[in-house]
Amino acid sequence: MAAGGYYAADPGGGFTDGDGAADDKGDKSALRTALAGLTTRGRSFLAAGVAATICAFVLGQGDLLRVGMLLAALPLVCAGVLYRTRYRVAGSRRLSPARVPAGSEARVHLRMDNISRLPTGLLMLQDRVPYVLGPRPRFVLDRVEAGGRREVSYRVRSDLRGRYPLGPLQLRLTDPFGMCELTRSFSTYDTLTVIPRVEPLPPVRLSGEAKGHGEGRQRSLALAGEDDVIPRGYRYGDDLRRVHWRSTARYGELMVRREEQPQRARCTVLLDTRGPAFQGAGPESAFEWAVSGAASALVHMLERGFSVRLLTDTGSAVPGEGTDGFAGTGQGSADAAGLMMDTLAVVEHSDAYTLSSAYDVLRGGNEGLLVAFFGDLDEEQAAVAAKMRRRSGGAVAFLLDSPSWIQGPGAPPSQQCAERLRVLQEAGWTVVVVPPGASFVDVWRQADRERTGAAGAPGTAGGWS
Repeated sequence: MAAGGYYAADPGGGFTDGDGAADDKGDKSALRTALAGLTTRGRSFLAAGVAATICAFVLGQGDLLRVGMLLAALPLVCAGVLYRTRYRVAGSRRLSPARVPAGSEARVHLRMDNISRLPTGLLMLQDRVPYVLGPRPRFVLDRVEAGGRREVSYRVRSDLRGRYPLGPLQLRLTDPFGMCELTRSFSTYDTLTVIPRVEPLPPVRLSGEAKGHGEGRQRSLALAGEDDVIPRGYRYGDDLRRVHWRSTARYGELMVRREEQPQRARCTVLLDTRGPAFQGAGPESAFEWAVSGAASALVHMLERGFSVRLLTDTGSAVPGEGTDGFAGTGQGSADAAGLMMDTLAVVEHSDAYTLSSAYDVLRGGNEGLLVAFFGDLDEEQAAVAAKMRRRSGGAVAFLLDSPSWIQGPGAPPSQQCAERLRVLQEAGWTVVVVPPGASFVDVWRQADRERTGAAGAPGTAGGWS
């Protein structure tokens, strides 16, 4: 749940911010604004009154003159009364929740407070929302007493990932006869983040996972015995029995052996975002499936205690993550998942044509478990992907064949996809070809069966052969 900004409006004399500082544009400007706010009804009354007055002078009809003056004066009086209205209204917006999965609903709560000493007239409240979230919500507030409060809410929903601005809030003040209305817009807006769908995954034993402190840790043992032979400088409180005398003599200062270092199991999730690798668009496209699958894998690995890193084909990672990725422990796990979900919420197709940048990052060291989501691979990119396997303790690839996804469920994989499947399997990858519309839970289990050799047909999922 996120709280929106607090802001106030003075319908008669401009806006005030949350601290109550007025933005007075001058009486003449405000009066012109009030006259410009005449509704169609008010303009019609004014035009009819002017016409009746002219006709009364031409025809010499005194009764018609009085009627014309009344018709012309009514909208002007309403505009003047509306202009002289000096109550102030403050508003706030609250999102619940501020981060929502695609296809789920979020509720937006609006609160209006009358912070003046006078009751308000008829108010119309309107919030601006992008069209993908639904129709623009409008609410009518009949009368808010002095110091009173009104709360309304509406729901928004999007099947598309992204960040969507909500606001600014608009307040429309009208007179009882509907002759004039004034519209004011607040300056504050909030942002709703629609993240990819995340499917809970069953625990499976994939290669590259290591035992140690619990399920997701491994120990970095010394090359000789139980101690790490790489020394470090002596610190106050270190056990003198761990002094490394040979290094002490070499460096001229007291050096000690480092203690056994616990090292967390690592996992890199590689998301192929190349534009040429995916065809089609929309929430049911192959690319959206890959983004949702990457999100599910990231959350699952964090929950299992892995140090997780999100990597794209451009070689970029999530801002703020360390060299070993995000650690999956306690509150840090939730924060890391939030950062990666925010990144995936706005990820789009890249302009890259190769996977070379991602390979350059991966070949820097042992990446532990590598989980990759590939689009269409030509012969050259399949060779690059095959080389990625050398720098990982285990490698699992989910291969999406765009031509079959365009054809729809039941379409067989293309010949090119079958060839790329063979290349990756020969390089040591565990590969699952993802059929159109498949559940990620099913292909996740299929990857485990492929690794153990229990599947009936290599590289198939969901009944493919």
